[in-house]
Amino acid sequence: MTLNLIKLCVGIEDVDHLVRVHHARINTAHSNSEPEVLRHVTRSTPRRAAEVLDGGSLYWVIRRVIAVRQPIIGLESIKREDGRPACAIILANQYIRTVPRRSRAFQGWRYFSAEDAPADLDQEQASIENDLPSEMAAELRELGLL
Repeated sequence: MTLNLIKLCVGIEDVDHLVRVHHARINTAHSNSEPEVLRHVTRSTPRRAAEVLDGGSLYWVIRRVIAVRQPIIGLESIKREDGRPACAIILANQYIRTVPRRSRAFQGWRYFSAEDAPADLDQEQASIENDLPSEMAAELRELGLL
């Protein structure tokens, strides 16, 4: 059974900003002759790793709205610079916009079942909602106007 993760995207303004930050990280890794993979480092390793790796995604909450997901392609045990253990969530360089849905603030990541996850936007919906701030799109969707 597939299981997703959900995480707050702190300091990011919108999906395009997230993409730019990730591309900058890939470019930095390339220039440093490091592997060009997207990693999100977190303290805790998912105990349900097999379910997460069975087609799960990381859903990003940007400015209190679930807006995009990235497929999870791996989990890696690493050590932080200070020697403490951590987990690197390896993400596909793929950004799948979702139907915007409000989300409360929380710390760390959380498991996110497929039943609770918002649907992916189709191309037409994505182009319409790209022109709107994510909070406004979520509010218009809640009102049934999108």
